[in-house]
Amino acid sequence: MAGSGTVFLDEIGEMSLHGQATILRILENREIFLLGGGKMIRTDARFIATTNQDLEMLIAKKKFRRDLFFRIDVVRIHLPPLADRKEDIPDLLQFFLNQYNEKKGHYVKGFTAELTKCLLEHEWPGNVRELRNLIEAIFIDPGFVSFENLPCYFQNIFSAYVDKTSNEREYILSALCEANWNKMKAAGLLKVSRMTLYRKMAKLNINRRVA
Repeated sequence: MAGSGTVFLDEIGEMSLHGQATILRILENREIFLLGGGKMIRTDARFIATTNQDLEMLIAKKKFRRDLFFRIDVVRIHLPPLADRKEDIPDLLQFFLNQYNEKKGHYVKGFTAELTKCLLEHEWPGNVRELRNLIEAIFIDPGFVSFENLPCYFQNIFSAYVDKTSNEREYILSALCEANWNKMKAAGLLKVSRMTLYRKMAKLNINRRVA
C-alpha cells in the first residue's frame, strides 16, 4: 500500500520479537509477500520508526533485536519531552485549536491568561498526546477557554498551579469539582460554611454545566 512512499512504525519498542524479525527481513531484502499469496513483491518504501523507550536498554534485556536496531538507526531524531520544551506549548495550542475549529465547526479563540499559565506550568507526563486530548475535551463553547471549561480531571491537576488568593473563582471551582459538586463537601474543603459557599458561587456566577 505504501508503494514508494513512507511506512510509519509507531512505538517500535512494543513490537514482538517475531514482528521485529519480519521487519528486519523486509528492510534487508526489500521483499514482501502478501498474506495468503505466494508472489514476491519488491518495495522501495521508506521506513520511519518511533519509540518512547530506550532501545539500547531493551537490547540488553533481550527484548529488542540488536541487528534491527542498527538497521533502523540510520538517522536519529531525539525529541525531548514536552516538559523540557515548554516554549513549544503556545504553538502546539494554536495548531490544535486551528485543527479542531475546522474539524468541529466551532471557533474557540484561545485561552484565558490564568489558564495559559496553568498549561505552561504543567509537566505534561503524557506529552503532546495529553495536550491534544485536553484541547479536544474543551471544544464545547466558542470564545476563550477558562479554568471553568476544563473537565474535572484537568481542573484537579491544574488547581495546584492556581493562585488561590487572586483566583478565587478557580479555587472554588476546583473544590467543587473535587467534591463532585457536593456543596457540603466542597465547603469543607474550602473551610467555609455552606451558606458562605452559596454566596460566593452567586457572586462569582458559578453554575454547574451539565453536558
